Amino acid sequence: METNGVIQLKSIKKQFGKTVVIKDTSLTIHKGEIFGLLGPSGAGKTTLVKMVSGIEAPSEGELYLYNKEMPSRDLVSRIGYMAQTDGLYLDLTGSENLSFFASINGLKGTKKKEKINEVLELVDLVEHQKKLVGLYSGGMKRRLSLAISLLHDPGILLLDEPTVGIDPVLRQSIWDKLKQLKSTGITVVVTTHVMDEADKCDRLAMMRNGEIIALGSPNQLKETAQTSTIEEAFLKYGGAKNED
Repeated sequence: METNGVIQLKSIKKQFGKTVVIKDTSLTIHKGEIFGLLGPSGAGKTTLVKMVSGIEAPSEGELYLYNKEMPSRDLVSRIGYMAQTDGLYLDLTGSENLSFFASINGLKGTKKKEKINEVLELVDLVEHQKKLVGLYSGGMKRRLSLAISLLHDPGILLLDEPTVGIDPVLRQSIWDKLKQLKSTGITVVVTTHVMDEADKCDRLAMMRNGEIIALGSPNQLKETAQTSTIEEAFLKYGGAKNED
């Protein structure tokens, strides 16, 4: 197994009852890269991310973060996780949600205030921070969830469909920020079914039915498949055969 990988999966398998949702999978994700998991619903992307985050344990195989085996309570503090479903308190304001989660992550005083302001600016919610989250649009809730995942300066950022419901202009600004985070050494893992987002990743794992069907940089994948777009490459590698 490679020792320079921030995230390392070795022969990982996950099943619920008799249903196998992740088949024998090995993968290494390096420090400071934006790594994409591309595939339709049911491909196994969310389950894979949940195992990396420690929410789910593999049925078989080994999973390491920073060369330490998961699950590990000590490693959880180094992970920022944004789920598909927004775990927000609807009867609190945006800033109150951020304050609550910042406190859970041990932020206090001036540092806490500065960090909350920083992430509010990042997701363009400064003007809406005093509004009840129950009154937020779907896109605003996604942006707040992203802000929460960044509060504690994680070394690994796991984002499950982070830009669903977000307009194109803000989506581009979020990707610009992800590239900034990458430049500081943060490892970003993004699940997506949006082809132009997949093209923004440094490396990409194309998934279908719990398996990685292709792995490489977007350009490498297109070149090997002899296609001009990621969508065409995905179809050529077998992405159209997903059973879900």
